[in-house]
Amino acid sequence: MGSATFAIPTLERLFEKGQAIGGVITQPDKPTGRRQTMQGPPLKQKAFELHLPIYQPKSLKDDEARALFQALDPQMIVVVAYGKILPPWLVHFAPYGALNLHGSLLPRYRGAAPVHWAIANGEAETGVCSMKMDEGLDTGPVLMCEKTSIQPDESVQDLYDRLATMGAGLMERTVQGLIDGTLHAKPQDDSQASLAPILKRQHGYIDWTMPAHAIHNRVRAFNPWPGTITRFRGGVCKILKTRLAERHSAAPGTIVTSKVAVSAVCGDGVLLEIESIQPENRNTISGADFARGARIQAGEKFEALVDN
Repeated sequence: MGSATFAIPTLERLFEKGQAIGGVITQPDKPTGRRQTMQGPPLKQKAFELHLPIYQPKSLKDDEARALFQALDPQMIVVVAYGKILPPWLVHFAPYGALNLHGSLLPRYRGAAPVHWAIANGEAETGVCSMKMDEGLDTGPVLMCEKTSIQPDESVQDLYDRLATMGAGLMERTVQGLIDGTLHAKPQDDSQASLAPILKRQHGYIDWTMPAHAIHNRVRAFNPWPGTITRFRGGVCKILKTRLAERHSAAPGTIVTSKVAVSAVCGDGVLLEIESIQPENRNTISGADFARGARIQAGEKFEALVDN
């Protein structure tokens, strides 16, 4: 069971290792883009390429879904980035249970966006865990974990892809370990738990009074969605890539330019150089091109975006 690209390496690995995959359950096709063209989840295309049976139930809570799983009669359910919470009956349906691959070192960062929040919070380390699912939100007992360092300038997409590949090997070993009877789950320590809530647009609003490293981490974590955005001359700009620079004495949000760069002063007095920016209704450009085109005046600022 999966939908997002995070699930593709695991499906490929289990298929390559000869596991008997009775079917791939993924979310229904959805309209996308300006033309609202119907498009299937990324995992659907991979399952099609592997000639695996594909099922896209609209709901997991009705009799039709129960009938589907009764017909498939799985011994084990592997869940990776499916995108919906499984109902209790399905969590306990298969003899080996439902196994989930999660993109954090549980019990840290339970929830929908563990990769994003690990970067946003400046973590130096993260990883992947396999666990037996229960009725809670990522609260089931853990089977296996694998750690990795987060590089200082690593983007969320780069880390996401790395963890997906790591997770494929971890889940393959997990499945085989359960089949062999050599692997046993361990309860999580709930006192060490933290949450990684679903991302909202407001999470990307830049507060220039924050320290430069905190804003930089959010730029790394929240692009492309929800994007890190700021107000400039009444419009909205999306800041896509940054790097930490030297200190400056101006007020937070003040724009500082040179012949080759544009930066903004942050709350700790450190400049955040803007390497890539997308002005409202325009294509992405370099920070230097933005400064030249906008003809930044001394004392101009980026302002915090506030919802009305």
